[in-house]
Amino acid sequence: MKSWDVIVLGAGAAGLMCAAEAAKRGRRVLLLDHAKRIGGKILMSGGGRCNFTNYHIEPSAYLCQNPHFVKSALARYTQWDFIGMVEKHAIPYHEKTLGQLFCDESAQDIIDMLLEECKDAGVTISSRAQIGQIERLGGNDDTSEAEGFSVATASDTYTCQSLVVATGGLSMPKLGATPFGYQLAEQFGLKVLPTRAGLVPFTLQPVDKATLEPLAGVSLPVVATSEDGTRFSENLLFTHRGLSGPAVLQISSYWQAGEQVLFELLPVGKLAQGIKDHPNQELKTWLGHQLPKRLVEALFLREEWASTHITNKPLKQYVPKEIAAIEQLLSAWAIKPGGSEGYRTAEVTLGGVDTNELSSKTMMAKKVPNLYFIGEVVDVTGWLGGYNFQWAWSAGWCAGQAV
Repeated sequence: MKSWDVIVLGAGAAGLMCAAEAAKRGRRVLLLDHAKRIGGKILMSGGGRCNFTNYHIEPSAYLCQNPHFVKSALARYTQWDFIGMVEKHAIPYHEKTLGQLFCDESAQDIIDMLLEECKDAGVTISSRAQIGQIERLGGNDDTSEAEGFSVATASDTYTCQSLVVATGGLSMPKLGATPFGYQLAEQFGLKVLPTRAGLVPFTLQPVDKATLEPLAGVSLPVVATSEDGTRFSENLLFTHRGLSGPAVLQISSYWQAGEQVLFELLPVGKLAQGIKDHPNQELKTWLGHQLPKRLVEALFLREEWASTHITNKPLKQYVPKEIAAIEQLLSAWAIKPGGSEGYRTAEVTLGGVDTNELSSKTMMAKKVPNLYFIGEVVDVTGWLGGYNFQWAWSAGWCAGQAV
């Protein structure tokens, strides 16, 4: 039986950051991961270039049952701190859109940087580690006199003073995602909130497939609005399976089954301006200059358009009632998704370990001393665009200062 000061379970973004920071403080750290390759989710993120943070990190960009929970970690280790690490390692990067920062070359640069930080600090990393039974040593769940934890693997059993769970969520099971972290939290009496896929494409209901499936590959800027009023101005992408693109991924985290999503294809007033500027153009012709032509044709085939009994004619011939109906269809195009593509393609997992169970400063479980939860396993989910990685860096750093 080998003894360590700290054992970190999971060598993803949060786990690597925590391990490096703890070891810098002189702690003897063992980082265990069940995967063959370290940092698989980092490697495939951002199209292989890793959208590692965002210039505009704010607590309001995170979904959490306790919206105040993220404030401490994000303030103690900011995007500027991580950018400083990236620059220290001379990794070239660029801003894409909306403050999103990507590696110029490869996401492997971020993995190599974190592994170098771990190596320089003296972290021991063991991959392909199949975790078995985990037990608390000394004390019990109702006392602070615990001596630590024992962690059994297929090849050995280790003990540690502090145990950090950074095992991720359920998104992208092909990369090895499992519910292990949630099960471990429940084993130690912590509440786990229901989970579901976030930042995920929508599937279509059968009634919509006939008109929308042929639009696969069509993309356009929209404003997507959920039933709770959350809005995102991003691109919508039609796919063979349904709806995707940044607008859909963002709004999916705020969507509940059975709800509809509104898409502003054109803003209110755009048609009125078109009538003024091009009174003799037919509606389809004018729309073909504002929207993808394939989408225009599909809209005219749909039931909501047919039900208005509005025909294609010169813009100047439409009466106010017809103009209002057309503007309503174009500014608040309603789609009720059949569902989402689920964890298979989801970028994140919503829900997880209840943040009310954890210290917002250290990430330690309030009723189980020396047990920490960080990263995606916790009920914190950020927007698309580097926000979830920044949560991983911030939470990992905070735990690393405490373990």
